[in-house]
Amino acid sequence: MLLPQERWSTARGRWRRAEELGFDHAWTYDHLAWRDLADEPWFATVPLLAAAAAVTERIGLGTWVASPNFRHPVPFAKDVMGLDDVSGGRFVLGVGAGGEGWDAGVLGPAPTRAERTRRFAEFLEVLDALLTQPVTDHAGEFYAAHAARMVPGTLARPRTPFVVAANGPRGMALAARHGQGWATYGPGTGVGSGDADADQEAWWDGLARMAAAFDEVEQAAGVRVPRWLSLDGAPTFSLSDADLAAEGVERAAALGFGDVVVHWPRARGVYAGTERELERFAGMLPRLQALEPAAR
Repeated sequence: MLLPQERWSTARGRWRRAEELGFDHAWTYDHLAWRDLADEPWFATVPLLAAAAAVTERIGLGTWVASPNFRHPVPFAKDVMGLDDVSGGRFVLGVGAGGEGWDAGVLGPAPTRAERTRRFAEFLEVLDALLTQPVTDHAGEFYAAHAARMVPGTLARPRTPFVVAANGPRGMALAARHGQGWATYGPGTGVGSGDADADQEAWWDGLARMAAAFDEVEQAAGVRVPRWLSLDGAPTFSLSDADLAAEGVERAAALGFGDVVVHWPRARGVYAGTERELERFAGMLPRLQALEPAAR
């Protein structure tokens, strides 16, 4: 995960380096601004990923995660089709309902949680239609599309894969219905015991319960959906120590997660760490990439 904070003259080298180090995918956030970094540099997601596609050849590229907070499915589907084309089919659409932070109200009054859930369901439905057919008409509660053209379509077939972020049962059901992946940051820590090790274990316990809940969703839907985890939802930043990150990958695999995301270390503040630990972790990738997620 590379936050979109650096000018391209600097960021270009990091995206290339992510590929050189052997990572399977490289992601960035899709926000207009983010939490405590709202007053720091923050660049737009779509042109950043297009530029990253132009300087890489193999690595998958994705949004973690796009949302309806400031996206309309019709123009956004054009962006998705464009990123798919520039990347040669390597783009993966991480998509979620959108949080309650700064993005939620930047274009007007923020929706209620119930509205946000309904809006997300409709957003996915319309995106799926737009990306799988040349012309789409839709009239819904939140969105309209009138003869929306999507030609020539995506290189990825039947469309760009969706990795659907969800923590609760309604979102998980949408991941099972529309997604080629289920993504999560895991549970909110909600512990604050002052004991870092205890808080970390509480997070893993909560994640295990979430994984079990998704087992039930999959069973009800009659599907099996690949699982994606951001290790940095945990209280301790994964790449504060490469061994901790490797342990996290192993524990995630034991819960059925086949893909794990870590953040490129920042110099200070959130996700603070060193590139030395990132490179040590990269040296472990061949062993970690050979892990098979636990059967479920």
